[in-house]
Amino acid sequence: MEKAKTIFLSKLRDKNISRHEFRETACTLAEIIAHETLEHVETEKIDIETPIASAQGIKIKPHVILIPILRSGITMLEPFLKYFKDATVGIVGLKRDEETAIAHMYYNNIPPIPDNHKIIILDPMIATGGTAISTLEILKKRGIKEKNIIFASIISAPEGLETIRSDFPDITILTAGIDDKLSKDKFIVPGLGDFGDRYFGTE
Repeated sequence: MEKAKTIFLSKLRDKNISRHEFRETACTLAEIIAHETLEHVETEKIDIETPIASAQGIKIKPHVILIPILRSGITMLEPFLKYFKDATVGIVGLKRDEETAIAHMYYNNIPPIPDNHKIIILDPMIATGGTAISTLEILKKRGIKEKNIIFASIISAPEGLETIRSDFPDITILTAGIDDKLSKDKFIVPGLGDFGDRYFGTE
């Protein structure tokens, strides 16, 4: 799994690939991370009748809520819905100020979350960790336990990961790659540029 993530992340970094290739590669990486996420979701045993005999299997136990952070997080939603087909979807809209690197919320529509639900936050890039912290603060105010939260990303900076783990040490963070650092302008180095701009064509 680690080799597969590295192969597709290497392709995603390449500034010369077409937008079509970038989108396809991003989708593939999101599917790999969604597959990995299954390892962190509780299951329960079920009885199955095959065409030959009875058997025992497993199924996902908790209801899953997917929360993509706009705008880039929405690109990970469809790949995750392939693995969590009955998931409820909440939306959080956050935009980073390019001068201060501080995230400002402009939209929040998260459904009611019972204690036994599993929350998976989707955002392809963890740079400063600001958008992650803002989203996690919303869930904290609702009384959601950290152990019930998974944060799924494609590429991360160590500074952002440290910030999240400092404030929310008990959440699970899954990422395809951890890069060297943040630049003075708060971009991931070596990174892959602005994910949203490259995906949506708004460079």
